Amino acid sequence: MVVIFEEEATEDEIENVIKVLNDFGFDVHRSTGVSRTIVGAIGVKPDFDHRQIQVLPGVDEVYRVTEPYKLANRSFKPEGTIIDVKGVKIGGNEVVVMAGPCAVENEQQLFAVAEHVAKNGAKILRGGAFKPRTSPYSFQGMGEDGLKLLRKAGDEFGLVVVTEVMDRSQIEAVAEYADILQVGARNMQNFTLLRDLGKISKPIMLKRGLAATVEEWLMAAEYILAGGNRDVMLCERGIRTFENSTRNTLDINAIPVVHKKSHLPVIVDPSHATGIREKVVPVARAAVAVGADGIMVEVHNDPGKALSDGPQSLYPEQFTQMMKEIRLIAEAIGREIPAQSVLEKP
Repeated sequence: MVVIFEEEATEDEIENVIKVLNDFGFDVHRSTGVSRTIVGAIGVKPDFDHRQIQVLPGVDEVYRVTEPYKLANRSFKPEGTIIDVKGVKIGGNEVVVMAGPCAVENEQQLFAVAEHVAKNGAKILRGGAFKPRTSPYSFQGMGEDGLKLLRKAGDEFGLVVVTEVMDRSQIEAVAEYADILQVGARNMQNFTLLRDLGKISKPIMLKRGLAATVEEWLMAAEYILAGGNRDVMLCERGIRTFENSTRNTLDINAIPVVHKKSHLPVIVDPSHATGIREKVVPVARAAVAVGADGIMVEVHNDPGKALSDGPQSLYPEQFTQMMKEIRLIAEAIGREIPAQSVLEKP
């Protein structure tokens, strides 16, 4: 149930409504919008008469949310969430670019890529320290040493750091070094992990599962939000279909669909969606055009020697060209991707 207050509602009136809802046994979550306060009341009470809340002082409107995801629902927060990570705002007018290697391999590789993407306008450095691989014999990442290199590179080139957490046991270490914790597609419904991530204060990027519906994806986000962590962004990275000409099938429809249903920012990962270097840039262009709040791509200084996902990693010069192209598209739809290098900022 959602309670929308009148613009002139006083704090005492709002607190009184919250107390009444708590007395009825609801779990109450408050959201303050631009001009109004909205309260979400969570609880299964089929016989509850919402008019008992409607008549309280300060209340403008009360209605039930029929979808199972309550806190992720746009009705709970109509204006949309903007996540501020060290001054980088995700979900606002700027389309934020995240770029870096699939896996951290060594300091030389990471620093070369980080410097290049920073100079070309990326705000966030991506890179895997812990790598979930299909084969147990593939490169599994550098672990904590990789986390330390990511932090060092982020600090050196003025970049926010995002990296994946695979297990509950890794949360503390990853949170120590990273600014954003990524939940991979394979862990989208790892509910014990999601619950624990709801208890921390770092932003979470939740990737869509390999065959997850939009509702299942939003319900996974609900686990994190229900734990108290409101800084959640979603990442569309392609889903598994019968088509095998690309690694996955990017659900371009999901971006406007999610924006309609939810207030959470949506990032698109064209590298994992296509799995083919030459297709990454065209799909990135499409993602910006349809309204993605951010793009995450893999870049490697020598993709032929990459220890993970070389065929889908952009060459540095391809990343430079992509930035030029998506910047023009962002401007055409009234958004922006600043051309100024991170390194040149005062």
